[in-house]
Amino acid sequence: MQTQIEMRVVGTNIISSLGFNTKDNFDKIKQGISGLKKYSEGTFDLPEPFVASLIDRKEVRNRFDTYASYDQRLSHKQTDHLTLLEKAAVLSILYANEEAGVKLSSDKTVLVFSTTKGNVDLLGTQYDDGDGKFLWYSAKQISDFIGNPNKPIVVSNACISGAAAQIIARRELQINGFDNAIVVGVDFLSKFIISGFMSFKALSPNMCQPFDKERCGLNLGEAVATIILSREKDIQSKGICLLDGAIRNDATHISAPSRVGEGCSRALRYIMENNGISKEDIAFINAHGTATPYNDSMEGNAIFRSGLGSVPVNSFKSCFGHTLGAAGILETIIAIKSLENSMILPTLNFVQPEVINIDGKQFSLNVTKNIVSTDKRYFIKIMSGFGGVNSALLFKKRSH
Repeated sequence: MQTQIEMRVVGTNIISSLGFNTKDNFDKIKQGISGLKKYSEGTFDLPEPFVASLIDRKEVRNRFDTYASYDQRLSHKQTDHLTLLEKAAVLSILYANEEAGVKLSSDKTVLVFSTTKGNVDLLGTQYDDGDGKFLWYSAKQISDFIGNPNKPIVVSNACISGAAAQIIARRELQINGFDNAIVVGVDFLSKFIISGFMSFKALSPNMCQPFDKERCGLNLGEAVATIILSREKDIQSKGICLLDGAIRNDATHISAPSRVGEGCSRALRYIMENNGISKEDIAFINAHGTATPYNDSMEGNAIFRSGLGSVPVNSFKSCFGHTLGAAGILETIIAIKSLENSMILPTLNFVQPEVINIDGKQFSLNVTKNIVSTDKRYFIKIMSGFGGVNSALLFKKRSH
């Protein structure tokens, strides 16, 4: 077991269909409210209806313009060149930093930018010839606007992007001398993205049902989410800390997950063993839980093979949809707020458990259906994605 440097979560923000701050999003999840709704054919010029959660884009622009106008540090800056995605990321960072209060312009603050699609909607438009469609360019636009002097780090690794970005941020704080890390994840939907998932036959025609026996596919979503991490200097402080993280790849298939979840289970076992944690210490596992038949079955296999089959499991995909590069950050924030409030949140739309067969034995995951109180101090966040990528994060609640 290694001694871990605890990275404290000092600020968060979520912008989604459920609200423009962490509190509003968390309160609505507690009330069992979902941001998913059915959109008719013609939306994004698509020939079929689909279920998704979409952000009020006009409200994003209005809030950004208002913030930039009234903040003296920003009012002199030009904003016309920023895309919706870049404006949303900046807005989320500024909101999160109202809580954190770190110096964004410090050379001791690093920006980690998570997205899977970026400005892909610029392809085929009049802006196709410029740099705006490149992820590095979006990251630089965001970094320049908030006045950060360091080269931003871009993370685009399928569904685990948001979780991988937190692991990379932790390493930057631990190894490269930074005091603070801003981790922002953002993706907006477009015809290109939705039609791609339609071609996979991966979308559910109704609201998705993570881990349910009758699940039939995922819903997509839009979100922006920011976590600000700081090196723990005051050992007496309260709060939630990112204690450890691991990425393990099994390279099973370009789009289908491993049926037995060996990459995911290896990541889980590593963070448990590396920190001397047992299953009795874990309040809950917040899973990827996309509600596709293969993903949820794989995660169940991985959880059981890691000896964590009795630990409560939940998923927030039925609240927000799959928000791509924002998912790992958004869902982590909701899980953090859950642990802060000593509760385990339910998995919306979950009704019947699936029976999982492992080595001739049958199991069912301990999927949460109601809000449950907990006095435990740890939770785990897991994500898996295309190409056989898997990640696990371990968070701790300080008891001081």
